[in-house]
Amino acid sequence: MHIAKLAQRRWWYIMPMVFITYSLAYLDRANYGFAAASGMAADLMITPGMSSLLGALFFLGYFFFQVPGALYAQKHSVKRLIFVSLILWGSLATLTGVVANAYWLIVIRFMLGVVEAVVMPAMLVYLCHWFTRAERSRANTFLILGNPVTMLWMSVVSGYLIEHFSWRWMFIIEGLPAVLWAFIWWRLADDRPAQAKWLSESEKSDLADALAAEQVGLKPVKNYAEAFRSGKVIILSAQFFLWSVGVYGFVLWLPSILKQGLQMDMVEAGWLSALPYLAAVIGMLGVSWASDKLQRRKRFVWPPLLLAALAFYGSYALGSEHFWLSYSLLVVAGACMYAPYGPFFAIVPEILPANVAGGAMALINSMGALGSFTGSYLVGYLNASTGNPGASYLLMSGALLLSALLTLLLKPSGCDALVKSASQRRRPLAH
Repeated sequence: MHIAKLAQRRWWYIMPMVFITYSLAYLDRANYGFAAASGMAADLMITPGMSSLLGALFFLGYFFFQVPGALYAQKHSVKRLIFVSLILWGSLATLTGVVANAYWLIVIRFMLGVVEAVVMPAMLVYLCHWFTRAERSRANTFLILGNPVTMLWMSVVSGYLIEHFSWRWMFIIEGLPAVLWAFIWWRLADDRPAQAKWLSESEKSDLADALAAEQVGLKPVKNYAEAFRSGKVIILSAQFFLWSVGVYGFVLWLPSILKQGLQMDMVEAGWLSALPYLAAVIGMLGVSWASDKLQRRKRFVWPPLLLAALAFYGSYALGSEHFWLSYSLLVVAGACMYAPYGPFFAIVPEILPANVAGGAMALINSMGALGSFTGSYLVGYLNASTGNPGASYLLMSGALLLSALLTLLLKPSGCDALVKSASQRRRPLAH
């Protein structure tokens, strides 16, 4: 009963902070797609090729600073790192609305990627400090829900802001909340349970004991170099690279694809862009609950990715003359691409000890950033050069298919079997 109380208190205190922080980060990286579809290129004299590069440039900065961000978070302070990052990325996002030419936009997009690079690995490290293995898929999901939930409301709000004001005011208005939230985060966040005034000493002790017990039985890994050479980490890195090709090609260019498909205005494109993310929220919650219930991660990752690959291929096969059927399949693809995030990021702390798990998650996520760069650049390029999204659908379908196949290569002994043996060791204590 005591543990149930403790778990409930952590969920209600930690998860809203984590969710809002990641939501604001995602808002300031994804609204570029709406500006690109609504006159920014003409205002700043951006060519189609440069537009693709600008859409993708964010992810280069994001790629290079993932691992340093995770190392700082693990060795020093998640609270301090996120506070500074919030102020910087909110300011950069707002400055995007006042740029005079494409060259300043290049600088700001790259720097925005650098500053936001620390958010995902730092938050994953943070959740490992507060939640046990049996809770981690759901905890990760509530973090990453900031992605589709933000896309859900941002798709509608950004459409209205652009339609009634301009793309410049969209960036200015949507950048300011991150700066304000930084000071709320600083007031509320605690790096570790031991520092939390809202937990009793016995609750702190119980949680510390539970987290320490999970490290028993994990094979020691002495440093990051050894962890990064692990076959499982290499497979997960390649898998997440390919997965991200599909996700971010979809996220950044969906408004442009829809607007082109039926010659609609940005408000209509915004509403239609929101529906895949509503489906994604439902999918993520269901998959993460089942993953924690059964403590089997792999089987909740590859099937949704395979289904997303088939949905993209179906959209390609239908072509532009069947817009609504093709759009329905895009909704399925969006939901299935997002659904496995929770169990996926629960795998690493189950195969590596705490001293290297944060760095390994950052390496995997940085490869995802490289895939995001590749996907957003290639999808933008293919859309501009072919005049329709067909080739883009094939690219995203192929990348997701390969990602599903790589997931199948992961040996269950690394994570699922470990959890199974741990539960067997704990079972006698229940009596």
